[in-house]
Amino acid sequence: MYDVSLMSSLGITAAPSLRRDETMLVALLLAFAGGCLDAYTWIVHGVMANAQTANLVLLWVEGMTGEWARALQFVPPMLAFAVGIVVAAWLRRVAKDRASAISTLIEILLLVGVGILHNRMPDVAGTLGISLVAAMQTAIFTKVEGASYSTVMVTGNLRQAIEGVFAAAFTTAPAGMMRRSGIFTAVCVAFGSGAALGALATKIVPDLALGLPVVALLIVLLCCEAERQGTNS
Repeated sequence: MYDVSLMSSLGITAAPSLRRDETMLVALLLAFAGGCLDAYTWIVHGVMANAQTANLVLLWVEGMTGEWARALQFVPPMLAFAVGIVVAAWLRRVAKDRASAISTLIEILLLVGVGILHNRMPDVAGTLGISLVAAMQTAIFTKVEGASYSTVMVTGNLRQAIEGVFAAAFTTAPAGMMRRSGIFTAVCVAFGSGAALGALATKIVPDLALGLPVVALLIVLLCCEAERQGTNS
């Protein structure tokens, strides 16, 4: 029998029925959007919207060299990320099954607002708004086909992809383990593709670059709403 502890380390949990917001399509779209947002904020603002580890490290690197003015620029996105996590937790509490759709709609509206306000308040709109979006996304969308993953960073996904291949090759892995590993690999590729296209769009048409993640999130919203309508019919 397959080692339960290994399943736990891979973030695999039993899922009696697959929710629409846990499908591979939704995961790939969210990862693509996450990559776009990180590329955009890094190129335009020099901070990371998603990777708060990087922001924390850069905060102390700049601070320890005496560059406190540069160091403090990493604080606002971290605070905005924290606010986004709180908002997502509140949504899960009050909206329950509707949390994913409502969160996605809020993210879309925030990104549209960032695009509109960016020329007037670039720092506030860009760093705070996008970090808030990233936080809500990572807190609401936590599973793909029953496995824990992240849509805004690749470290954990890459680990699980590699562990899945190892488990399939050297242990008595359950059927579908290679598919699970393939899903994590695809999520990493989607994130990288989003970062690449987001960087290209930001360089060429910066005023329209946020349209890429908005389109991806619109499709996610349609998927979430399709599930609700199918349930109600």
